[in-house]
Amino acid sequence: MKNSKFPRLGALLALGLPVASLLAGAVATPSSPAMQIQVPSTLNDFFVPGTQPGDLNQPIFESDACIVCHANYNPDHEPYEMWAASMMGQAGRDPIFYAALAIANQDADFGGDACLRCHAPGGWLEGRSTPTDGSGLDPLLGDLDGVNCHFCHRMVDPIPDAANPSEDTAILAALATPPLQAPHTGSFVIDPDDIRRGPFELINFFFHEWRESPFHQDSLMCATCHDVSNPLLELQPDGTWQLGPVDAPHPTAQKQDMFPVERTFSEWAASVYAIEEIETNGRFGGDKTAVSSCQDCHMPDAEGTGCNPTFAPPVRPDVPRHSFAGANSWVMRAIRAQNPDSETGLTQASVDAAIARNEAMLAAAADLEAIVQGGDVRVRITNMMGHKLPSGYGEGRRMWTNVRFFDASDNLLDQNGGYDFITADLDVTSTTIFEIEHGLDAQMSAATGLPVGKSLHFLLNNVTEKDNRIPARGFRGAVYEAIGAKVVGANYEDEQYWAEDRYTIPANAVRAEVRLFHQTTSKEYIEFLRNENVTDNKGVEVYQLWDMFGRSRPVEMGLVDLDLGTMGTLAPRPLALGKLRQNGGRAEITFAGSSSATGGGATITVTGGSPGDIMVLFGSPGQGSMDRAGGIVNVISGSVRYATVFLDASGEAVIPVSFGPGDVGRDITFQAFFRDTGDPFGLSMSNGLRVDVTQ
Repeated sequence: MKNSKFPRLGALLALGLPVASLLAGAVATPSSPAMQIQVPSTLNDFFVPGTQPGDLNQPIFESDACIVCHANYNPDHEPYEMWAASMMGQAGRDPIFYAALAIANQDADFGGDACLRCHAPGGWLEGRSTPTDGSGLDPLLGDLDGVNCHFCHRMVDPIPDAANPSEDTAILAALATPPLQAPHTGSFVIDPDDIRRGPFELINFFFHEWRESPFHQDSLMCATCHDVSNPLLELQPDGTWQLGPVDAPHPTAQKQDMFPVERTFSEWAASVYAIEEIETNGRFGGDKTAVSSCQDCHMPDAEGTGCNPTFAPPVRPDVPRHSFAGANSWVMRAIRAQNPDSETGLTQASVDAAIARNEAMLAAAADLEAIVQGGDVRVRITNMMGHKLPSGYGEGRRMWTNVRFFDASDNLLDQNGGYDFITADLDVTSTTIFEIEHGLDAQMSAATGLPVGKSLHFLLNNVTEKDNRIPARGFRGAVYEAIGAKVVGANYEDEQYWAEDRYTIPANAVRAEVRLFHQTTSKEYIEFLRNENVTDNKGVEVYQLWDMFGRSRPVEMGLVDLDLGTMGTLAPRPLALGKLRQNGGRAEITFAGSSSATGGGATITVTGGSPGDIMVLFGSPGQGSMDRAGGIVNVISGSVRYATVFLDASGEAVIPVSFGPGDVGRDITFQAFFRDTGDPFGLSMSNGLRVDVTQ
């Protein structure tokens, strides 16, 4: 049986999947968007500095070349199987990508080039990304392997550094255009020769050329494709983003001068995680409990070997797991349905394990809390990640709270944020939807024929209509605006990395279930991909796959089963970081006990000072963020001195605190200040600590 619209239909039949559902409606031809005008553009308009097609002496090899040494020995830490079951490993087969690629080419001539350079970099470097619909990619040469082994392990640090391989100086100098010191949008630099790089020194190793590369443990490596900008759009003096001249590269190629599409790396760089390791108590897996870099969370270290034990490799305590856990909850199943396992390297077990890792990552990403306060359920979602929550690919990705109220007989009385798991419809009016939405201004509307306002045409969008996603710890509004990640449609105070909502408790309710949900692909977005595509059948295909695999069933990130007869408390939240001391440490303030006015009191502990230093503990009505004396002051006007003590022989102090009826409903920020004779200002300070006092 053959069907030109479904070249992988045989794979579906072999898997025993319900292809009748897939084919339903497949022959429908979406109507053309009224009056849309394709933006005239050329490959030059999408030029980004870095290694270009034709620059390599040796091509990027297919991932199959790595299997002999790096697969088939231990699924817990072998690189190949986990990589193959990640969206990195399947970036060149992702059906959402191909549906979006078709619309990108419709919207702007050659627009797909902006997508292919990160989704199929091996094929792009060999010139097989033209035509820009991906039809020139060669699966036999590994083009569909996405961001594969050979590509990543030939990446070169764009910033000269004596610690880098000695060849890098000549590689960077040979580029026709200087590399970007702040990489983005696929501005990668690749060793033109087959010299493979990694974070470790290899002793008596002769199987292939290798170099030790600190860059492979640096988050800057991830910036290459996880800060995404639109080269078509140039920043104007009035602050708007407009189309540049046709057939000309962007004049600066700097991401701050291009329209920001994704800013995951920049969000991390503006967080406390970019400053130093943050203790997360193993929340993100691996053997490190304190994390800092992108790799620490998305490639967590574990004891093992980087290649098959047959070759007698050393057992290391810190082998990065190539799991690349993220937020995608269904597309891997669709990829396996469309492609034979012999090509993808996937199995049912590896796909199930990958999705379980993604669900675990989502569960670790946030702390969900709910308490009863003043006739309402007060819900707090705290972002525990190093970037916005959610982050990354914005189209169709969203997060929300669902609150369900029950009576004494466990009958459902009311709910907020209800989701219909059959129709995939979400009640968007009764809860907050955390998401980013882009759109078009009047000038872009006139150029494209599309209406002003919200739009899913990512290559044409030049306005951020909404971005209420929860910032990361260390957030400052001015910094986020400068990096192209401005909050729109929400109000987050500086240093706030949580969001709150209140839900009115209906009469006769005795219990509430509070859930936090994340969805990879909304119904609105999948219908856009289906309806707006007038080029090929990719939009219909991906819609049917979405329908087949549960309509991107939302993932439960957290659940609180709340007895409405109890009040409860909220966890204190640390703000910023303590000031770096001359000895290299930072003072830290922590809280133990109850933040309730009737909870029996609590203690605040300050650590990281010097023995005998005099320390003053302040508390203020609210939180701030002000640079002062080399640190960040989080207490604000109206502060009260809670205690003055001398630090003990360990440089620590424990101060009892208590709260009374007058404190109920207040948020108090505590911060410790103490003398540091080795500091130019003579002053040290801890981080701030936000404590919400409840009844």
